[in-house]
Amino acid sequence: MRKKKDENGHTRPRITRRGFLQLMGVGATVSAASPGLGADSARSAIEPVEVTRLNLSINGRSHRLLVETRWSLLFVLREKLGLTGTKVGCERGECGACTVLIDGQPRYACMTLAVEAVGKEITTLEGLMKGEELGSVQQAFLEHDAFQCGYCTPGQIMAIEGLLRSNPTPSLEEIRLAVSGNLCRCGTYAHIFKAAQRAAELRKS
Repeated sequence: MRKKKDENGHTRPRITRRGFLQLMGVGATVSAASPGLGADSARSAIEPVEVTRLNLSINGRSHRLLVETRWSLLFVLREKLGLTGTKVGCERGECGACTVLIDGQPRYACMTLAVEAVGKEITTLEGLMKGEELGSVQQAFLEHDAFQCGYCTPGQIMAIEGLLRSNPTPSLEEIRLAVSGNLCRCGTYAHIFKAAQRAAELRKS
């Protein structure tokens, strides 16, 4: 540590870069040695608050699970059931990448607790397929190249699937409104709208 006189002639300590790093090292050592900041304290911070057993109906199948009440439906679908067609996006209800259907209505899985979905029918992207055969919306997206990076595509498909279940012949404006909560960073909206119209046609045939 060096000393330097200020404009009033007073001598003040001046910390060099090396001295600062040395002080930080000492501080880190003291923090690690403090009993209040030890492993027991860290462990208690991540202990589950409450655990419950529940049944979820997903894609026509019943799943019995032991979950923490704070877990989102998104987390349970992906991490506990391996249904990774539902994507992790912003995780705060802004991008729509995690859209699923709950009783036929599009919902953000990241903003829905798993315990909230008990007694309801959940449909994910995987549930739109019949074996290896694509669902009508999936097929329409393929035909109209309605994706680029593809990350938002599952959510877009589920939003349109929800629309067509309630309105089989939507107008362009209704399609726009249906996907307004789903962000496509690649800007493929024109193709998405055409795919929605094509999906409506496929369902008629």
